[in-house]
Parts: sequence; structure tokens; C-alpha cells
Amino acid sequence: MMDPTTDNAGNTGDAGRARASLEALRAEISKAVVGQDPAVTGLVVALLCRGHVLLEGVPGVAKTLLVRALASALELDTKRVQFTPDLMPSDITGSLVYDTRTAEFSFQPGPVFTHLLLADEINRTPPKTQSSLLEAMEERQVTVDGTPRPLPDPFLVAATQNPVEYEGTYPLPEAQLDRFLLKLTIPLPSRQEEIDVLTRHAEGFNPRDLRAAGVRPVAGPADLEAARAAVAKTTISPEITAYVVDICRATRESPSLTLGVSPRGATALLATARAWAWLTGRDYVIPDDVKALALPTLRHRVQLRPEAEMEGVTADSVITAILTHVPVPR
Repeated sequence: MMDPTTDNAGNTGDAGRARASLEALRAEISKAVVGQDPAVTGLVVALLCRGHVLLEGVPGVAKTLLVRALASALELDTKRVQFTPDLMPSDITGSLVYDTRTAEFSFQPGPVFTHLLLADEINRTPPKTQSSLLEAMEERQVTVDGTPRPLPDPFLVAATQNPVEYEGTYPLPEAQLDRFLLKLTIPLPSRQEEIDVLTRHAEGFNPRDLRAAGVRPVAGPADLEAARAAVAKTTISPEITAYVVDICRATRESPSLTLGVSPRGATALLATARAWAWLTGRDYVIPDDVKALALPTLRHRVQLRPEAEMEGVTADSVITAILTHVPVPR
């Protein structure tokens, strides 16, 4: 077994302990959620990159439970907002409230002022309310009545959504989608995983009481800062940078797409590949790191042509084909 203060790249001290704590974080989440390892890894990568995550899946596949388990395993403040058609922007960001005692207006912070915001079923509220998160997600602040108010650090939005073809959903605006570092699809469980889920419930598992399930805080802000500092030291060669650019430029030239990946998306792919390289114990990025994070980082940043969509083409299939054809650096 590896020394918890030493990672596979030979780094010791704070970085090694931080990596061990993040590995423990994934283990704690598994006490509540069966399977879904790619989604758990994606959430950890987002924490390392100071990014936000969009979780998409049909109702009942533990999207909300996954985020709640992450919150329980982190020593961070957490708030949850249930997005509904009548939700107003001020219900998220906060508003000025008149105080009759002082005859003055004071700012009442909304739930966005937290470390981990669970935006549950974000696509069940109209675009106006969805857009209220744009400044918070990008600038890490909220402006009310002309006054910018900084958000806590770390700050992560973990949003869940049902597939857009479901009734009562609103498609997220492109600008909103582009603010999410990763879009993770939550599949239906395999037969054995579903048996495990039912077995846990038969034995008394209560998804509303994660403490009883044994989920405990195993990482905090100091661990995240140490991990982020270590990720920032992970080497990226010019060839890897060019490889990322070539992949993103290929999406802009694809005949199946009306919208390709922006430079923001290219920057995001480089960042997630770097975080994944460090998580796997290396202090340098290889092409396989880029390939491993390409789908979750890019799938929500492209738009299919209507005729391609009618033929059954998906964003994932287009990106996978591009990864096959773009030359890999040696």
C-alpha cells in the first residue's frame, strides 16, 4: 500500500496528503452511491480546477444523492436550491431588504453564498433564472444594486438536469452551458449494481441520512489548496498544448456541427487533463489524459446540425471520431 504522504510521482508532504484525502473522498462517496465512478472522478477533477459540473440523467439514478454525498465527505458549507418554474433570480443571489428599525436597506445573501451549491434540476426553471448564476460561476461574485459581493473560496456549482426531451424542461442557454467545466452523463446502473442498490435499501439504507450510512468528512479547504498547488506544477509540453488546440479546432470544421469548441473550451480541456494526470500520480500530461477528459469537457460545448441529429449522430460520436483522426503527439 502506498504511503499516504507520497504519491506515484514521488511527491511528498502536503501534496501527497492532499492526494490521499481526495482518494478517501471517492471512497466515502461510494458508501452512499453504487458505481458511478466516472462521475465521482469528474467531481474531484472539477474541485481541482475550480470548475463547475453539470450532471445529466433520467430521474432516479442518484444524481442528487451523488452531490449530497460529496458535500457530506467535504468539510465545506453546502446549500441546495430546488429549481422550479417560479424560481426568481433573487431567490438564488439574494436581495436588498428594508429594515424598519434602521430605515435602511440591508443585503440578505441568497443560497449562492456557500462553498458547494447544489442546483437541483436546473433545467426546470426558465433561462432568466438560469442566467442569474452566470456571474457567480465565472466571476465568483454576485452584483446586487451595483455592488459586487465576493463568493466564498472554494466555490463549486454542481447542477443536475433531466434530459432535454423530458416534459417541463428548458434547454440551458449556450453561455450557461459554457460555464460548466464538465458535463457528466449518469447512466442507468448495470444489473448487478441495481441489485446492490436494492440490497442496501433492504438492509436499512436511508438516502436522507448519509451520516447513518457512514459518510464522514475526509477533506477540507486546506487539502484542496494543497492539491491545486500540486496540479499547477504538473508539466504540460508544447506538443500537448498543440494537441488540445488541434482537437478543438477540428470541432469547428466538423460538417456535423454548427458550433464548435471555443478557446474557453480548449483551456478547460487542458486544465482537466492536467488535473487527471496529477490524480493518476504523474507530474506531466500525456495524450491519454487529454483523451480521457475530452468527452465530459467538450460534449456540452458543441451543437449538432439538425440533419445530423436526425441521422442519430451525437456530440459524443463526433468528438470520438475527431479523437481518432487528430494526430497524436509522440
